[in-house]
Amino acid sequence: MSISLRRTTRALLLCTGIAVLVACAPTRSNLETSTWLIDPKRTGEPRKPNTDFWLKVGPVSVNGPFDGKSMVYRLADQRYEKDFYNGYISTPAEMVSNATRQWISDANIFKAAVNQSNTFFPYYALQINVTELYGDYRNQPEAVVSIHFYLTVLSTGGQNPILMSNLYTQRVPLKDNRPSTLANGLQQAFATILQRYEADLDAGTKNLPKPLVQMKSTTK
Repeated sequence: MSISLRRTTRALLLCTGIAVLVACAPTRSNLETSTWLIDPKRTGEPRKPNTDFWLKVGPVSVNGPFDGKSMVYRLADQRYEKDFYNGYISTPAEMVSNATRQWISDANIFKAAVNQSNTFFPYYALQINVTELYGDYRNQPEAVVSIHFYLTVLSTGGQNPILMSNLYTQRVPLKDNRPSTLANGLQQAFATILQRYEADLDAGTKNLPKPLVQMKSTTK
């Protein structure tokens, strides 16, 4: 057997051995899925209630393409991308509704704050529209959150049901492009918006008009 033939044979045997070892090794996906919860918590002392009436939080609407469980990245002015491997444990509407209700409940501005599915009849309602919820990677990475709050009174007739309309946008710089960093940035941005809205809500509900249903009952 020639030297070249022996070398070729050894090379083939070596490749065969490596192939057998690789085939026996456990397989693992190159991409793993991760889910995150955006759930900021209020700290500090509760405020003095401005009313003895209840507040119902909801419904919450989220503009597309931010309404799904996938994280959304903005890569150019007109280019957005969904990450199907990194997302949220709940829908953005559910996370915003739960966090906002708990935050306002802890703030103690109303007698109580209940969720949309609660059977208690409230006199005031808070409707929420999330217009932006994404990571902006066009230049310096940033977490971006925009939320519009509508405080309404349950009324009929000619009374304007909208008592307050507040729109907030918050951007938080990110130190890197990891999904976990974006999740923390979105939570920080959401917390800042809730802090700002709590202050505005407290100032704007010092002299709330009585609901029309309550006014009718008191005039009988």
